[in-house]
Amino acid sequence: MSVVLDKAEPLAIVFEDDGLVPNNILPFLVYQGAVKLDPKRPEETIELLFEANGWGGTWRNGVYDYLHYHATVHEVLGVARGSARVRFGGDHGQELQIQAGDVAILPAGTGHQCIKASDDFCVIGAYPPGAKTEITRATPENHAKALKTIPRVALPPADPVTGKDGALMRLWR
Repeated sequence: MSVVLDKAEPLAIVFEDDGLVPNNILPFLVYQGAVKLDPKRPEETIELLFEANGWGGTWRNGVYDYLHYHATVHEVLGVARGSARVRFGGDHGQELQIQAGDVAILPAGTGHQCIKASDDFCVIGAYPPGAKTEITRATPENHAKALKTIPRVALPPADPVTGKDGALMRLWR
């Protein structure tokens, strides 16, 4: 039995480069309420889903409360518990309320920062195969380097939520 709701489709948003946060020409994707969590093991539900779709290096935590991005890797964040208000796309991006069962897929360079979170907020993060993760702060020097790195980041082999035939495969090609 699938843990993903039938016909799950993400909201797609393209964030502009703001001079400090490069963002990406690929759309940021957020699946709202797409994952049916096992109430006894919500973290494992998301970890197994991501791993089944080829995304690994999973971790459990929150979202940092400072603006940052990853210029060398795409990242997926699945909310296992609680909720948070997260600004995606940098200071000129968009604040979204994310909650248990939601999944956000950030193309390399997408700024993100937690604004406020519930005490029980827990996300599962993961990356496509072969990815090297670096946390990058929004500075003019880092921005210049990221503009060279981001176009070289390989596209993932599958959508971390809906697999090889998922929305990411259509929207990121």
